[in-house]
Amino acid sequence: MDSLIQLASDPTAWAALATLVVMEIVLGIDNLIFISILTNKLPEEHQTKARRIGIGLALVLRLGLLGSVAYIVQLTAPVFEMFGKGFSWRDLILIAGGLFLLWKATQEIHHSVDPEPEDKTGGKMQIGFAAAIGQILVLDLVFSIDSIITAVGMTEHVPIMVIAVLAAVTVMLLAADPLSRFIAANPTVVMLALGFLIMIGMTLIAEGFGAHVPKGYIYTAMAFSAGVETLNIIVRRRRRAKGIAGQNDHA
Repeated sequence: MDSLIQLASDPTAWAALATLVVMEIVLGIDNLIFISILTNKLPEEHQTKARRIGIGLALVLRLGLLGSVAYIVQLTAPVFEMFGKGFSWRDLILIAGGLFLLWKATQEIHHSVDPEPEDKTGGKMQIGFAAAIGQILVLDLVFSIDSIITAVGMTEHVPIMVIAVLAAVTVMLLAADPLSRFIAANPTVVMLALGFLIMIGMTLIAEGFGAHVPKGYIYTAMAFSAGVETLNIIVRRRRRAKGIAGQNDHA
């Protein structure tokens, strides 16, 4: 208890907490985009439940990994060497997660561009509830390990990490439904989000092979693309509104 009070009175600890909260929220965006796209493939009555379970699993995994932080740090130690490059368990997990994201995003893009016949899928690719939760769990694990290793590199105080994780997951929980509805209502946003997932997947693979990609570049590109698409949506809505107004005038 005394250590917590001492930590709360340390300005450095507050600065670390603020930085880590922002970092965890930013890292959670990747996870949230994947969850939103995947759960939108479920029947409408199951979507909210699946999103909450997926985000809840992300919280459980992160807190569980924090409880074994000493072991998580060891995941960065090389376990074998290939072509003069040492690979750790973290590297292998990032590479596997990146490949999974590439596969999933490519599959979704293929279905959006060349959907299956209406009589087979009703015009919309759907997945089972258990399959959705399983895929979310896989990516939750990848993003959770990356998140915790990032947190360990920024502070040595576990309470600060726990608060940052709780704050990030709370933001994810609040943003999940609005983001999913926005993606579902704007088909072009789905393609943009899938493009983000491909970029994130390539980044994970690159980091797994030891090529560090500054996250600022990635999120700046994502923010710019999202801004352009927002302008496109505004323009389309105005054109649609003018079209409706013109039809009413002629009537």
